[in-house]
Amino acid sequence: MNDKQHFTFTPSVWLVPGLLLVCMWMVWGVENIYRIDLAKHGINPRTFVGLQGVLFSPFLHANLQHLANNSIPLFVLGTALIYFYRELSLKVLWYGILFSGLLTWIFGRNSIHIGASSLVYVLVSFIFFKGLYTQYYRLMALSLTVVLVYGGMVWYVFPSPITTGELQISWEGHLAGLLVGLVMAIHYKTPDYIADMQYPWEKPDFNPEEDPFMKHFDEHGNFVNSPDTEVELPAHELQPSNPYVYLYKPSSEQEK
Repeated sequence: MNDKQHFTFTPSVWLVPGLLLVCMWMVWGVENIYRIDLAKHGINPRTFVGLQGVLFSPFLHANLQHLANNSIPLFVLGTALIYFYRELSLKVLWYGILFSGLLTWIFGRNSIHIGASSLVYVLVSFIFFKGLYTQYYRLMALSLTVVLVYGGMVWYVFPSPITTGELQISWEGHLAGLLVGLVMAIHYKTPDYIADMQYPWEKPDFNPEEDPFMKHFDEHGNFVNSPDTEVELPAHELQPSNPYVYLYKPSSEQEK
């Protein structure tokens, strides 16, 4: 089955992450325009009222920098999720918000936890582990790209002077997102159109002698020019381009 039939870029690819960003920025705008503090509606661990933050916390941010730092990775990773895992994307987003929030509510420190970073960690974790699990070259390349760009985020999933100091970063929310993404990558079945994909050389009717790429290799795996691309050069072009030969002479011979 041709992967081009599934990996197509349509408006729906960016529409959902775009709507999430619009909601996040609208909430921040309302807070600043009307001078109100909505952070109290974040996750307050092990309190009944704090359960509301499971749904509200991804849309609440401490300041403009906090919001901007979450906006770019959320949009990029959300778009990648929908493009490559269209059938699973809404489940990953919804359950990612729900379960990462619940885990934060269960074992988070006694403080208000806000921000979309938990969802960002869900996306990073799911895309990375699912790509490795499928062993499909496009998704594995996506996993490696995620590691290169966002691999440094792993340092913020554990308590440290950085996360528990003046910055007060919710490492509990980050760890919850990482775990939820990993569990969903294992739990959700790989879509059939990915699981059933085969490389050309894996198909029963594959003939290496007719494959354009394989023609460049002999039976021992050595690279050779294919018969279709060999060109006979004129005799004068077969001569060495450099007619000079350099010899090393010991100093004693040079003085003679």
